[in-house]
Amino acid sequence: MTRQAHPADVFTAIAEPRRRQVIAVLSDGEEHAVNEIVVRMKMDQSPVSKHLSALHKVGVVTVVKRGQHRMYRLNAEGLKPVHDWVKVFERYWTHQVDQIKQRAERKALERLIRLDDGPNKKEE
Repeated sequence: MTRQAHPADVFTAIAEPRRRQVIAVLSDGEEHAVNEIVVRMKMDQSPVSKHLSALHKVGVVTVVKRGQHRMYRLNAEGLKPVHDWVKVFERYWTHQVDQIKQRAERKALERLIRLDDGPNKKEE
């Protein structure tokens, strides 16, 4: 059974880019044997196993033994501390996207007005 990870542990674990790659490989929700992950990541087995172990310790991946294989699966619940932290900033990004959209719409309208009032407009 996986111990309850401290949120800082999760942040530390996913700070390593290769571990985020492992998470991406496992993001399909399926179980994967280590050798599958090794092939997809184009890395040696030893570092992949170390990354999987680190992610398992903080609860981001689960592992079950099936015959001679250890099967790994993403435990998205283990990433909840990261989600919760990022969510705080969502309203900032939503606000920024809204502002960009408004500016783009205003610029498009200004262009249409300029084209409509341009020098080639015929007098009625």
